[in-house]
Amino acid sequence: MTITTQARKITESKPFYALTGAGDYAVEKARAYATTMQGKAEIMARELPEKAKGYADAAATRFARLYDDLADRGRKVVSRVSGEAALELTEVSKSAEPEIAAETTAKRTSRTRTTTQG
Repeated sequence: MTITTQARKITESKPFYALTGAGDYAVEKARAYATTMQGKAEIMARELPEKAKGYADAAATRFARLYDDLADRGRKVVSRVSGEAALELTEVSKSAEPEIAAETTAKRTSRTRTTTQG
């Protein structure tokens, strides 16, 4: 049997036609799907800027709210810490006052003696 005869037998057989039909059907469906997807992609491309803007606006709003909350929280912490620091400074200054006053008085006294002696 020659190659031509074998090729003719294959091309004239029902399985060959079924396989060829399945391939054609797959190509047809793939083209239809591609056309559908292209249409959807075009719609999405047109809507994307609006959707992206909406998402960006929502994110910006949430970020601004979070930023304000963090700033308020920071103010409270600084106020609390500053208040504690102010109390500590007051206590330190009260306990240090007599020593400083005594030192200042001693320096004045020694200057007065030096000036009077000189």
